[in-house]
Amino acid sequence: MTTRSVTAEAKVFREPSPSVGPRAGKPRRRAFAWRRRFAPYLFVLPFVLVFLAFSVYPLFFTLRLSFTDWHGSGAAHWIGFDNYRYLLTSNGFWSSLGNSGVLWLLIVPAQIVLAVLVAVLLNAIKRLRGFYRVAFVVPFVTPLVAVAQIWIVLFDQNNGAVNAVLGAVGLPPVGWLVTSGWAKPTLALLFLWKTTGFVVLIVLSGLQQIDRGLYEAASLDGAGRMRQLWSITVPLLRRSLMFSVVLQTLAVFQMFAEPYVVTQGGPYTSTTTAGLYLYHHITHADLGTGAANSFLLVIIVMAVSLLFVRLLRAED
Repeated sequence: MTTRSVTAEAKVFREPSPSVGPRAGKPRRRAFAWRRRFAPYLFVLPFVLVFLAFSVYPLFFTLRLSFTDWHGSGAAHWIGFDNYRYLLTSNGFWSSLGNSGVLWLLIVPAQIVLAVLVAVLLNAIKRLRGFYRVAFVVPFVTPLVAVAQIWIVLFDQNNGAVNAVLGAVGLPPVGWLVTSGWAKPTLALLFLWKTTGFVVLIVLSGLQQIDRGLYEAASLDGAGRMRQLWSITVPLLRRSLMFSVVLQTLAVFQMFAEPYVVTQGGPYTSTTTAGLYLYHHITHADLGTGAANSFLLVIIVMAVSLLFVRLLRAED
């Protein structure tokens, strides 16, 4: 074989085949780019479907239901804004909002102050810090119905442990759960005991983000502990406090299990909260009015929450 023929055969051998050349790589690159572009949407698709099915659809269904007269069976009759007019002129609706507002005043300010003080103490403790943190969270994870039953036993007018202690020091028994004046503070105390530990964790997480150098600089300038707490800790905790206030506002206005188990909304509807009043519409199969009630409650709580966000908004 001549040298020229060997060279020609080597040249033919080295020529790329159309099936494996640059043109063949382009479809593969296009397929890979398509997968990279749409893969994230594919991963979030299950959540989107669940969210649409169990959140968005029920929301719009409830909104439509609030303009109808429907009792759970048969056709829903369109009545426009009649449900809203009934609620806005109902003494029961405004009374439930007033009860929730009083409970908010008894719970949230005291809870925020208590959570800040406890978080500061927990942050300063060096030994058994984890134990104390867990101890404060235990009430929050305790089943609410069990706690409510314990509250009934403790604050029973005739055989409760609290009245037994009062009798031991010569004080008369108090109708904690059967008098209008004491029923709200007793429920507020239950809510404080159960949920303050969760707020402590939120405040503690914000507290640990504060630069310790600020406290050292304040100490060098002669600022005491209380001055540091008021001038450094509280201002820098505004985001955590804002989140806690909004979260607890929602919880208080949705409060249902506590009055339902402990006082059944009494005495004389003094503990019928907004959440419990909404439940009464459901039990009487007045679903149209209940849907309107829920939307009015959402609007009111959203307005109150936005107000607190505005007042407690951290400055840049």
